[in-house]
Amino acid sequence: MIYKCKNCGGNAVYEPGRGRMYCPHCESKDSEEKIQGGTLTQCINCGAPLETKDYTSASQCGHCGCYIVFSERVEGVYEPHMLLPFHINKKAAVQALNREFSRRLFTPSDFLSEKSLEKMEGIYVPFWLYDYQACYDFTGEGVRIRTWTAGNTEYTERSYFEVVRKMDVEFDKVPVDASYAMEDGIMDLMEPYDYGQLRGFDPKYMSGFYGEVYNQPAAELEGRAKEKSRSASEELLQGSIQGYNTVRPIHRNLDLRKRGDHYALMPVWKYVYRYKGKEYQYHVNGQTGKVIGITPVSMEKVLSYSMSVFAAVTAMCYLAVRVLEIL
Repeated sequence: MIYKCKNCGGNAVYEPGRGRMYCPHCESKDSEEKIQGGTLTQCINCGAPLETKDYTSASQCGHCGCYIVFSERVEGVYEPHMLLPFHINKKAAVQALNREFSRRLFTPSDFLSEKSLEKMEGIYVPFWLYDYQACYDFTGEGVRIRTWTAGNTEYTERSYFEVVRKMDVEFDKVPVDASYAMEDGIMDLMEPYDYGQLRGFDPKYMSGFYGEVYNQPAAELEGRAKEKSRSASEELLQGSIQGYNTVRPIHRNLDLRKRGDHYALMPVWKYVYRYKGKEYQYHVNGQTGKVIGITPVSMEKVLSYSMSVFAAVTAMCYLAVRVLEIL
């Protein structure tokens, strides 16, 4: 399917900066008309052949530039339960990159330039969101140690306490990405998301972006969600036990029960830069603008900084010596 502007026939897309559908050709707003049809291999707009991968759910025609959403991969069992629309547009994502890397002292001055930009895409990444009920039963022995000195004698007092905790915690929407193409560690670093902005799925939000259908079913990925919930439960428990020098666990039992799961699409801007023969990938959270990625190091800047520090230290030492001579 594609979305055409009723006024000019151009390709209407979802514009994050406006939070609505927009035609970049005639600048009409909310003028979209959904056109059904097409296949995974042929553009519905111009008939040119398309290059799609196994899990592609939305793409762009390389011939006419039209953004296409593939009905068979967003309907039926593949229809997302919910979607988090892009909140920041491409320009804002670039600004987020520039802000982040301008703070990195040794980034080369010519890095992230237009000439080194190889690819940039707004992608709806498939996620499974899991809900859990956690019941944590913990018993331990806490020790408080007090020391003091009287005369020439040092005394140590140890007090022992029974530590009991019973916690009931609900975890809502624990995220796990369901894309082979996206590294799990990077997607974990994309968190947190504001789930208050989740919306019921509507394919129009995908017009103007790339997308994937989930690569793995919820059952195959649940282990990662459980581990996240266990880790969060442990942090909550440890945060509730304060004021002891040591705590020795005697009994601990975490009962983690799944209450449900949801298939959702999350927004990610992906940028690929090639610099001095090496490829650098950056991911920007399409809702919050959080940036994940490493930058190359400019040895010229490192040397310059080192010389500046050396000069400053030398000057301070010289001044210190002169002050001592005067004294």
